Amino acid sequence: MKKLSFAILAIGLATMTAQAATVYTAFPDNVNPKQKYVFYTHGKVLEGNTDRPSNPNKPQWGVYDFPAVKEKLSDDGYNLIAYHRAKDTQPDQYAEKLKNDVNTLIAKGVPAKNITLVGFSRGGEITILATSKLQNKALNVAILAGCTHSIQDDAHNRLYGNVLSIYEASDEVGSCQTIVNHSPGIAHFKEIKIATGQQHGAFFRPNPEWVVPLKQWIASN
Repeated sequence: MKKLSFAILAIGLATMTAQAATVYTAFPDNVNPKQKYVFYTHGKVLEGNTDRPSNPNKPQWGVYDFPAVKEKLSDDGYNLIAYHRAKDTQPDQYAEKLKNDVNTLIAKGVPAKNITLVGFSRGGEITILATSKLQNKALNVAILAGCTHSIQDDAHNRLYGNVLSIYEASDEVGSCQTIVNHSPGIAHFKEIKIATGQQHGAFFRPNPEWVVPLKQWIASN
């Protein structure tokens, strides 16, 4: 009985070790190579000190509820890393930081296949720049309304790895197909068009139309 009890305890401890569900606002001090890590890179309007800003030029988009988005994106299956960028952050410089953070996880033993980069709007552009620098076909990359004309028309910008695109039918920022067409490093591509009628603001809040398929996709990788 004692041996059985110790065996059950060992299994329980191993299970606890494998669980995640932590939300980090800075790079984690301790990295568990057996766990998954997801980076969420937010939109430009959130740059600065407030957690719930709105775009004064687009009041119809509503409030960008960063805390609610982080809460709904968190999951027992992975650690969520969601930084809050400073105002007027330079995209290329931040993409370099994101690249370095991913490489640090890999250096600490996390397989690239267990790392996911999620970026919305300006955060999507930054994510694309980061993947262009990383050129790692094993990474998972999700772009949420981030494939602007300017980022797609530059042939130097390319996506790599297992890629998901989600965009809103009523939004000006649409499909990622243009950049996909000149990205030979993509291992697999899936695109989802949602229709909430909320334009770019659909991603300001954790609408199930994009949160549910995104989390299902992350879990499947």
